Amino acid sequence: MPIRSLDSSVLRWPDRDTVDRAVRGWASTVGLDDQRVRRIGYFGSYARGNWGVGSDLDVVVIVDESADAFERRAIGFDTRQLPVSVDLLVYTIDEWERMSRDGGLPRTVAPEVVWVISRA
Repeated sequence: MPIRSLDSSVLRWPDRDTVDRAVRGWASTVGLDDQRVRRIGYFGSYARGNWGVGSDLDVVVIVDESADAFERRAIGFDTRQLPVSVDLLVYTIDEWERMSRDGGLPRTVAPEVVWVISRA
């Protein structure tokens, strides 16, 4: 989250390298703890490099399968250790592949994802 200097009104927002290191550490832990996880990546302003004060982190998690409704899947992932707020999307492998193939993903999302973990 933003850090305010004690004697200044200037906010310092976490830069891309800080966020990238944090999400890689988080993803490694999640990947070890949850064997359903196949891929974790981020996209949006941090992936493009045009983040700014107030930017959130857009994270995508690909899992083998899920019995939960799409809207409830993110509840199972604790992102509080990350330095900025997170918009977390959790897809099954089948959903991700179908959306990628059929054009269900916004054209800018799939190519810009920075994958931080991938496993077969």
